[in-house]
Amino acid sequence: EADFPADFITEYIGQTRGWFNTLIMLSTALFDREPFENCICHGVVLDEETGLKYSKRLKNYKDPMEVFDTYGSDALRWMMVASPVMRGSDIGVDPEGAFIRDVLRLYIKPLWNAYNFFCLYANADGARAAFRTDSDNLMDQYILSKCKEMIAIVDDSLTAYDTPGATQAISDFSETLNNWYIRRNRNRFWKAKADADKQSAYDTLYTVLHCLCRAAAPLLPLVSEQIFLGLTAHGNWDAAASVHTQDFPQELATYAPASAHVMQDMDRVRDICNAAHGIRNSENIRTRQPLASLTYYGRPLMENRDYYASLMTDEVNVKEIIFSDALDEVADYRLTIHFPVAGKRLGGQMKAVAAAAKQGDWSNQDGVISCGGEVLQDGEAVIQLQPKEASAAAPLSTNDALVVLDTSLTLELEAEGIARDVVRLIQQSRKEADLHISDRIALHIDAPEAVIAALQQFEAYVSEQVLAASVAYEAANADFSFTHTLDNANITLHFSRANG
Repeated sequence: EADFPADFITEYIGQTRGWFNTLIMLSTALFDREPFENCICHGVVLDEETGLKYSKRLKNYKDPMEVFDTYGSDALRWMMVASPVMRGSDIGVDPEGAFIRDVLRLYIKPLWNAYNFFCLYANADGARAAFRTDSDNLMDQYILSKCKEMIAIVDDSLTAYDTPGATQAISDFSETLNNWYIRRNRNRFWKAKADADKQSAYDTLYTVLHCLCRAAAPLLPLVSEQIFLGLTAHGNWDAAASVHTQDFPQELATYAPASAHVMQDMDRVRDICNAAHGIRNSENIRTRQPLASLTYYGRPLMENRDYYASLMTDEVNVKEIIFSDALDEVADYRLTIHFPVAGKRLGGQMKAVAAAAKQGDWSNQDGVISCGGEVLQDGEAVIQLQPKEASAAAPLSTNDALVVLDTSLTLELEAEGIARDVVRLIQQSRKEADLHISDRIALHIDAPEAVIAALQQFEAYVSEQVLAASVAYEAANADFSFTHTLDNANITLHFSRANG
């Protein structure tokens, strides 16, 4: 019915160089509309070793069925949709498939570990969780807020056909869920007595896992299905329903925590802790070694400072958190010029600009950096907060605050560090002995005098952490014996179940 002669259409189709133009022409001529609204154009997958394009003719790729059998199809799917190839860039992959193993380790296992943690403790307690968002615990409010943020990013990214953006949001949330929320909330799940706070922890973890599965379902269809069915098997959700028949999660769209600043402040607390861990690494001080204090120089936290101080004390393993607003006394801002970038544009003016930067003759007005009479463009320079005393200090990622650790050690701090290291060895031995998380033990420790003295000083702490009904410092006949090395000293642990 179109007003185009048939020979014109035939001639045009014969001369076109691609189906794209053909579809545009036919759809416009026949239906007066575009043939499709979105077109996904991806890059090329290359053999990392040779740089050649993967092709059926060369057969220079690993058999996908072997990858499925070894790592699962979700791992290969995630690798592809998360890669820059979905944004038109080329990627090189290992023909032996090692890249898939990394996807499994870095992205899929953390999600499964969070689900496994929930099942392990909920089943041990005989707990039943419910989908709810009304917890007054700050940690619960934080992870619910981060889950809401993740869902919004995934929604926007998938709407824009940006699968790498969606996978990054899921990965970032999984990192927060495992390495912050679950790790910092273990004591709530470990409680011997069930109470409202413990139930809120179960309910919140259940809720965010439920939402996470539904958001990740298009990207991890099999893993999300397995977790979702496990979560809903005994809940008030339709236990027979597949995750792929559920609506995209919108329950958190209107969620707002009771504390308006909870996400902003908790993000800053995490940044402080990350800076402190970085200082420990640079100073070669192990995390289990307690330190005297951490001083935070910068803008104050909005609310609940005592709660956050307690949280940081435990996370960073220090005895005291000190807050100070005297940032100018311990740090200053310095301008670092990227000479290869700026030099291309400034040419002969570069020498004067470099001299001015070295002398501190520069200004920053609303993000516009001026130095030596020149206005520097994006990518030509960066302003960095630097401590005046370089030792045991580090800026936050926001570049507006500084963390300083007191790294001096007393005999008592050293003894506590030894006790914490031995606790780790006992926990490792419990796991190797395949003990249940609730099993109590009769513990015997055979170790050098210095180690025993430290353990006796902190015996109550050790007993609580490893569920020891009794502790003795001698060799003994026991159900399990393990020998470890700690700072060149041999420590032998003997223990038996004390409750059966």
